[in-house]
Amino acid sequence: MAYRLGLVLEGGAHRTVFSVGVMDALLDAGIHADYVIGASAGITYGASYLSGQKGRNREMLRRFVRSPRYMGFHQLLNPFNGSFYNMKYVFDTIPNKLLPFDYEAYDANPARKLAVLTELATGDPAYVEVTSEDHSWPVLKATCALPILFRTVKLDGVEYADGGIADSIPYEKAMADGCEKLIVILTQKRSYRKGVEKMMGLAVNKYKRRCPGYTEKLLTRHTRYNATIEAIAKHEAAGEIYVIAPEDTLGVSRTEKDLDKLMTLYAQGYSIAAQQMHSLQNYLQK
Repeated sequence: MAYRLGLVLEGGAHRTVFSVGVMDALLDAGIHADYVIGASAGITYGASYLSGQKGRNREMLRRFVRSPRYMGFHQLLNPFNGSFYNMKYVFDTIPNKLLPFDYEAYDANPARKLAVLTELATGDPAYVEVTSEDHSWPVLKATCALPILFRTVKLDGVEYADGGIADSIPYEKAMADGCEKLIVILTQKRSYRKGVEKMMGLAVNKYKRRCPGYTEKLLTRHTRYNATIEAIAKHEAAGEIYVIAPEDTLGVSRTEKDLDKLMTLYAQGYSIAAQQMHSLQNYLQK
């Protein structure tokens, strides 16, 4: 099956607020992808793009990110939660009570909706449909399950972790699935190249005996990520995909709480997308 337009969303936790700005600009311009795929926070925030709820993600961060109920090491140490983010609060209380998610609009959107997960047993990527059947969003929980900071998530008896470990920017999957045009939203500057992360070393020690395939993916994540960025640049130069990336991530961390920095990065995403809208429309119409 061919898709008219694919949208590929890199993760990056709170740095993904840049992508939120871009997606809100796309909604304002009436650009609706019929294929959306992403890893971790990319596809998690992408759900509100798919439901057409411009501004919802921005409002969610503005209202809740500094709340101790939202995240913190006390949540990680809580035996009933075991993750840096309060999983029930983030994936249940907020979308179902405090800042309602439009399930009807999401379900009515015919776009294909995919999250990348990493299978612990093999280390291979799994591309799973993101349905709203379960309003606690188990697939989104799984794709966000960053090593050490999150518990792994079991779906149908299979154990999964953060999708970015196996496939950080799943543009190849989108191409293979037949997307005629492709927008890739990055959450790091084009010049960024990943180095070895300390957290990955801790995760390797934890999983090396039980999950050798997953451990190999942890050890090679930085080299695979950098190779992906190089490949994306070549596709962009050939006019095969359209890339939108931040000019400056402003030092925003994965767990950033500084609202001024977060809102500035959001505004940068919206502004860059708006400034590039003419060239983006030209790419889409070729």
